[in-house]
This record gives sequence, C-alpha cells and structure tokens, in this order.
Amino acid sequence: MPTTPDRRGIVLILSSPSGAGKTTLTRMLLQNRELDLTLSISVTTRPRRSSEVDGIHYSFISKSRFEAMRDNGELLEWAEVHGNYYGTPRGPVDEILGEGRDALFDIDYQGTQQVREKMGADTVTVFILPPSMKELRARLERRAEDSREAIERRLENARNEIQRWKQYDYVLVNDDLQRSFDDLLAILRAERQRRPRRLAGIEAFVARLLSE
Repeated sequence: MPTTPDRRGIVLILSSPSGAGKTTLTRMLLQNRELDLTLSISVTTRPRRSSEVDGIHYSFISKSRFEAMRDNGELLEWAEVHGNYYGTPRGPVDEILGEGRDALFDIDYQGTQQVREKMGADTVTVFILPPSMKELRARLERRAEDSREAIERRLENARNEIQRWKQYDYVLVNDDLQRSFDDLLAILRAERQRRPRRLAGIEAFVARLLSE
C-alpha cells in the first residue's frame, strides 16, 4: 500500500551567466545519489544532435506538439531561441513533487520567473555569480568552445543576467567550486526541513509523540 510522503518536494532552480559554474554544480548535485534529485528534462523543437539522446538531454518533439502543449497550459516555462522552441513540461514535475522528491532545474532568469509564477512556494532559486568579470572571461576562453565574438556576446549577456540577482532566494559567489557545492547542499537540506514542506509528516509525528 503506498504511503503518503512526509513532505512535498521542491523545485530547485540554478541560474548563472555562462561560465559561472552552473552546469558543473548541477552535475555534482546529480552525481550525489543520496540527494535523490531528478533533473527536469526540457522539450524542444530543434533537431537532435548526434551526441544527444532523446529523453535524456531533451525530449525532441514537433513544433505542432509543442504549440499544443503551450496552448493547453502543459508547460511550466517556455522560450523561443533562434527559431526553435524550448520548454519544461509540468506533468512530470508535479509527479516528482507529489512523491516527496525534488526536481532540479538548470534555466535562465526568464524561465525562473515563469516557473516561480506557476509553482509558488514549491520553488527555491539560487543565482551563481562569478568571482569577477575577468575570471568569467578566462573561464570562457579556457573552454575553447566559442569564437572571440561569441565570448564577447556571452560577456555582454552576463552583465544583463547578473543584474537579476535580486530576483533569487539565494546568491552564491563561485570563487571555490567545492565551497559553492557545500553551500548548495546546505541550502537544499535547510529547505527540505522547512515547516510548510513537512507539515503533514510533522503533524503525524507530533500526534504520535503526544500520545505516548
């Protein structure tokens, strides 16, 4: 017989400008199996790359299917980027949270705003800052993935994104990767213990405690 979870899950959102460390920290969280985090898988209308696996990196769908999901309110957030649609289906996230588990999002500030509007108190947002613009540039250059022009665009976009830091619940300066990861763990553990999330489970525990 299924049991009722003692807390409702949370939506943990990580955002940062490109090169600040969001993707690395997301991977570190997912590799820690004890945390039992599930990465939200986006749907997209862009073609699948040869290195990508459908249902793992993205769920690849047609434009008509995406528009139907959008129009039917099935997406927590969506955006159009370079002529392709990207979005987050709501159904799987609601299922994860209802089981008392947590969903991890790796999205930008625009997606964060949309998710917060729909999920409300279930949402915990963390913005990750680079220690300096000089270091951010160095990280982008070390990646050797972009042309000089692309790096300049990323830095320009970063300045715009960094100004959104006040919209987040927590802000981390990623000057030391391990320390930033430890801070993320502390945030997650504290948020999991907040009274509103554990209300049903704690009420039942207190009732048993007082009956002894």
